[in-house]
Amino acid sequence: MARPDTRPAQRTRRSGPLAAGATALALIAGLWLVHHGVGDGSVERPPAPVADVAAVPHARAPADGPRRVDAAPLPTSVPVRMRIPAIGVNAPMGTLGTGPDRRLATPPVGNRNLVGWYRDGVAPGARGNAVTVGHADTRSGPAVFFKLGLLRVGDRIEVQRRDRRTAVFSIDAVRSFPKDAFPDDIVYGATDAAELRVITCGGHYDKHTGYAANVVVFAHLTATR
Repeated sequence: MARPDTRPAQRTRRSGPLAAGATALALIAGLWLVHHGVGDGSVERPPAPVADVAAVPHARAPADGPRRVDAAPLPTSVPVRMRIPAIGVNAPMGTLGTGPDRRLATPPVGNRNLVGWYRDGVAPGARGNAVTVGHADTRSGPAVFFKLGLLRVGDRIEVQRRDRRTAVFSIDAVRSFPKDAFPDDIVYGATDAAELRVITCGGHYDKHTGYAANVVVFAHLTATR
């Protein structure tokens, strides 16, 4: 099939800061995830989110409410490790850029326990949306984000950084979006808070076309240490 055009689209900016490269990523990240599912269909599929809104792809994550508590954003620093206690993730993090085709590079398939961070975007804990990605599975079995769909609102994500600070995020929503209706404005839109997106493959798997959806975790910074 023809390779999709991943050049940044012209769009209206929202109020608040938006990291350089975030608009381009809105077109790139979803393409990587939906075109590079590497499961072979012979293993168990990743569990879907309970609040799966695949039939309503443009449903927004829960709006900010009076109970939400945000921590003050941290300075920029490279992330080195992610922990998600609720699903047993304790994984090193590596940086990801884009290739000549302007698609986001993939974490090495040989290391199933690696989380990739888009280095041209926001660092986890800094102001804006930090984007992290990882495989749900490989041909040899489940990978780092296999259980991502089991997460619930309020679960914790911890990102250890090179500056020895740890950014602690609280999950606001876990959603599944069809690959042909990925809502980039919702996932990557500008924000004045420090937020995190954790993305992997999900949905139906076809050996010819890969996964049909992306699972996306929305979280915001609630503590630092």
